[in-house]
Amino acid sequence: MKIKLHKASDIGPVVRAVRKAQRIRQDDMAGAIGVSENFLGKVEHGGGNAQWTKVFQVLEGLGIELVCDIPNEAHDHLPEYMRGG
Repeated sequence: MKIKLHKASDIGPVVRAVRKAQRIRQDDMAGAIGVSENFLGKVEHGGGNAQWTKVFQVLEGLGIELVCDIPNEAHDHLPEYMRGG
């Protein structure tokens, strides 16, 4: 399933949806990938995205579209506004 990311704050809900679809707790996922639970929580809630905002400005300026290919089972865990693709 492909989801178009329009802005930096779209990254967090995608990460959270995929983690939830895989039925992995946040603390377990953080440990498995080598980051703190606090950091993963910030990612999932859109924290610390100042540089990502600039990256999206560059991508938009160049006409580049960023798309995530996520597992289909994550669809129901996405926020409603992202379910349309």
